Amino acid sequence: MTHTPHMPLVAVREPETTQIFDGETSWQKPWPHISPLLFKAPFFSFGPFLFSIMIALIVGIGSAYLSLNRGSPFSALESGVWVAHPHAGTIDSDPYSTAIFARTGRVPLGSGEGIAFYAAFDDSGRALDPQCNYRIAGKVPTTRLWTITALNNALELLATDAGRASLHSHGILTDHTGAFAIQVAPEARPANWLPTGGSNGLVFAMRLYDIPYTTGAGLSAPVMPAVELVSCK
Repeated sequence: MTHTPHMPLVAVREPETTQIFDGETSWQKPWPHISPLLFKAPFFSFGPFLFSIMIALIVGIGSAYLSLNRGSPFSALESGVWVAHPHAGTIDSDPYSTAIFARTGRVPLGSGEGIAFYAAFDDSGRALDPQCNYRIAGKVPTTRLWTITALNNALELLATDAGRASLHSHGILTDHTGAFAIQVAPEARPANWLPTGGSNGLVFAMRLYDIPYTTGAGLSAPVMPAVELVSCK
């Protein structure tokens, strides 16, 4: 019987290849196969990465939701308890303001139409209540027309027993100086009465049409009437 000697195992050396970088054709070369390495890596090394991604998604989506649903447009113009956003609906509007108005369906006044002021608190800093009685007194800047409307927290018209929730400057009583006093209450009041009602909050919207509210130095907040609490049930 012929004995065949075992051949020693010799590692065959792979031929060396010289990689030449060509700026014109290097983009055609295939990407290295990395995906198998990812599946072979232990899971705990990807745990913090996946957790960070989840936190980033929750914070990003959550902050965007709160900004669009409960946020307020930027560049506010304040006068006492009244707040306006004169850049809303203009080319200077920021992306968040544009998204807020698009989501809520509200149509802001254009810069050539006027400006709308909103009040959600009285002069003492207390949130407005549709079941309380208020007195809105003072004067408004020179304007062609102004209106005041009672809204709820969703900026929707209040459902009142009087069938209306607004007043306008052409149908309001004033003194010789142009000052006025509006009684805000669920029940009827003499003279200037703005009806309220419901339980979903209260916001006053005062819209001033054709008002020169800008100056050469920029926006200038006009003096707005006071909002005083009279009584509550």
